[in-house]
Formats: sequence, structure tokens, C-alpha cells
Amino acid sequence: MASEIDPEKVIVIGAGPVGALAALYAATRGDHVEIYELRGDLRDASTVPLNFTKSINLALSERGINAMRHAGQDDLIKSVLGETIPMYGRMVHGEKNGKLFEKPQTYDVRGNAIHAVDRGGLNKRLLDALEAMPNVTFFFNHKLTGADFKRRKAWFERKLPASTTQNPDLTESERAPEIEVDFDLLIGADGAHSAARFHLMKFARVSYQQEYIDTLWCEFHIPPDFASATSDSTFALSPRHLHIWPGTRFMFIAIPSLDHSFTCTLFAPQSTFEDLSHDPETLLPPFFTTNFPGVSPNLISTMNLVAQFTSNPHLPLISIKCTPYHFSSSAVILGDAAHAMVPFYGQGMNAGLEDVRVLFSCLDSEGVYTITGSARSSARANALSAYTTHRAPDASAINDLALRNYLEMRSGVVSPIYLVRKFVEETLSLYLPALGWRTQYSRVSFSNERYSEVIAAVRQQGVALLVGLVFMGCVAGGSMGWVIRRRLRGGGGMNWIRGWVKGVLRQIGERRGRGR
Repeated sequence: MASEIDPEKVIVIGAGPVGALAALYAATRGDHVEIYELRGDLRDASTVPLNFTKSINLALSERGINAMRHAGQDDLIKSVLGETIPMYGRMVHGEKNGKLFEKPQTYDVRGNAIHAVDRGGLNKRLLDALEAMPNVTFFFNHKLTGADFKRRKAWFERKLPASTTQNPDLTESERAPEIEVDFDLLIGADGAHSAARFHLMKFARVSYQQEYIDTLWCEFHIPPDFASATSDSTFALSPRHLHIWPGTRFMFIAIPSLDHSFTCTLFAPQSTFEDLSHDPETLLPPFFTTNFPGVSPNLISTMNLVAQFTSNPHLPLISIKCTPYHFSSSAVILGDAAHAMVPFYGQGMNAGLEDVRVLFSCLDSEGVYTITGSARSSARANALSAYTTHRAPDASAINDLALRNYLEMRSGVVSPIYLVRKFVEETLSLYLPALGWRTQYSRVSFSNERYSEVIAAVRQQGVALLVGLVFMGCVAGGSMGWVIRRRLRGGGGMNWIRGWVKGVLRQIGERRGRGR
């Protein structure tokens, strides 16, 4: 779908999944695209991730899939999904009366699944697709150091080998060389600590909100279970579920990997990490036994548990909101650069990929790729403004939902109220589809409904459920009153009431006796 008019130059800051997809959208429309990445080639195993973790498994859901579906690459979705593991629900783990248990909870009554995907593998697929395009150029090891969005110029520092760049005594002429780059549009997709956003704030009046929640995370690894493997699987747990060990203040999750291992994450308050770090050999094993029964030594040996806790970083979780996302017709930010969120809804990457689809939908709607000259710049300015207007409330909505979902994952998944509401909503969705009733999770993960509209729809469903329960209570109360009146009119009414109360008390006593 390349444009037939003169191409323009688009530079993308950040070669992660969101930046790579944005570059793909621009390149398929005929733009000359340059991608600038602070790190080395992300396909190189020696390139160190910015958060220093060894591997990251992400949850790819409908929004991210749909964004890649519109990228103009017919084989992209097939190749990406071919390297994922579908997860059809949560598996909640715990212990009761000294016995370990696991209880499955389906994500969606219609059998939809989210997909466990390796971030590096997904990134490689996107970068490989870009590398095959003649109008795309990569610039790895380039750091954005400045930008003038009025003159449409950006400056980058090209990183030299560590032996020179780490020397603070170098003169200005000996430091890493800086290059100047002209552009028509700069797309910033360089993460939560975005340099593009930093420079955007010098030109646009950006309202900015940042919050570190009182939770750190640490990565763990469950190896394949070769000892008790079946003929076709060495997974130590069900690979069709996201596994959760919920707790009031802590949470441990495990996501399957293609090599039949599980990438796991411990979430806990900073004070807990600090306490455990004083003497992990002594404190960590009983902490896991108490809060996450069945993890160690069953799935992770005590020695490996301690080793992973001490060697892997304990990292913070940040939530960022800002607006606007653009300046004039020359710059726009996407993904975590615009709206970093905590990971508890599995929507960070999906929202970022959806940003790309929405952005280019706005550009197409304004006719940016069908007109030339100053009219094109004006159309792009209108498109970027429309993108901010459309996307900011949605990004704010999923940001808030992600924060609230931490509480649900920690303890709500075992709450009777949560389970009852989930059952009622799924039953209505399955048997009365004309009502349009869906759970919040299904709306977020298995549809492309705007996040802000999801919140409004779920709120309406909650009100309807409450009204329905009140009505049913009134009907039940009226029916009981009618029965009692009939009994009283028929004589012996008080004896019937006494007998009914005694019967209820007798049943309660019998149940208590069986529970001892």
C-alpha cells in the first residue's frame, strides 16, 4: 500500500516491538524510514536489555495481534503466532488442610486465549521484516541527545567502544561523535524513560504524571521437568495456563516458554525485598513455603531459588501518564514513552502496538499519504492532534485498570464475590449474546473496543447486576411473605414458623459438625 507521491523521511526512536511496528507501518506506506536504537542490534544475543533481565515473556492478545494484522505483511502474524503458546486461563495455586491444590479459571467463556510470547523472538520477527525492505535503515548504538521539532532536526551520539566512552577525562573532541539528522516526522517509541518525550516537553506543554508503586519485581525460572516428563511434554506445569500464587500482599506468577521452562516473577513490597535480602539463605525458603506453596523445592530447588533471588535485579514498577503526545506535525510518542503502565493486565505491549494502528489510521483518515506540499504537513498536524485526542483517554483508562488488576490478581481471583460475578457475566454472555454482555477481562483482552468504552460498559453492567439482584431479592422476599401469610391464615401459623426455624438451625448444626 505504498504511497505514489513523493516519500517523506520518518525517523523512529527505539527498535523495540512498538518502534519496529511503527517503522513497518511507515515503510509500507512508502516513507523513507530510519530507526535509531540506543542499544546494539536487539537480535544479537550479546545485547544487554535495558532492565538487565535474561528473558521476558509477554502476553500477546487481540489488540496487539490486530495491530500486526494491519501492518501490510501477510506472513507476519503467522510467523509470530507460530512461536507463541496459547494460554486459555489462569491456574490458581494454593494449599488447604495441608494439601496443595490448583484451580483453573478460564479467561473467556468462548475459549479465547492470550499468547505467551518471548519478547526477543517477537522483536526479531519485526526487525527481520524491516530489514527486507529497501526503504528502511538501522542505526544501532545511537543515543538521541537533542531535537528541534520546529526546524525538524535531531542529534544523535554514536556510541564508541566502552573503553573510550567510559573515560570521563576525554576532551570534547575525543568523545563519541554526534550526528545531525533531518526529518519530516519523528516517532518516539523509546520506553518509559524516553529521550524523545524529554525533548518533546521542551516544545509542547506536556502535562506529566509519574508514579512508582510500592512493589518491586524479580525474575525466576522453572526449568523443564525431565524427571517426570510425559512422552510429549517436559513442562513442569500446565502450559495452557498463566499460573498464579495469589497473596494479600505478594504474588508469584509463571508463564510458559517454548523451551518448556517457565519464566516467573515475584511481586512484593519494597520492604519485603529488603527484609529478605538481609539473609536470603535463611529467610527466602520459608517465605516461599508460606506464601507460594508448591513452588520450592517442588518446582525450583532451594539452592536455585536463593541464587536467582540474589543474582537477578529487584526492579521497580512505574506508571506514567502524559498529554499531549505530539507537537505540531513533526513529532509524536507511542507506547511506554506516552503511557507506561504496570504489567498486571498484560496490556503494556498490546496497548503500544495498538497505538501504532490508531496513529496511522488517523494519518490515513486525514489523507497524509495522498497529498503533497504544505497541505500534507497541515494534514499531518491534524492527524497527530486527532491521535492525541482519541488515544489519551484510552491510555489513561488502561493505565488505571492495570493498577486495579494487581489487587484482583493478588487476592480477587479467590474472592467469592469475584467468582460469582464472573459466573453470572459469562452465563449471560454465552446464553444471551444479544445483550452484548462480556466480562471486563474479555473486553480488554479479546476485543478492540476502546479502553475508555470498556470502563463505561463494565460500569453499566455492574449497575444492571445490582438492580437485578435487588429485584430478585424483592421477589424472593415477597414470595416468602405470601407463604407465611397463607400459613398464618390457615391456622397453626406460629407452630409452622417455629418448626421452620428449628429445621434451619438443625441443618446449620449438621454442617458445622461435618466441617470439624
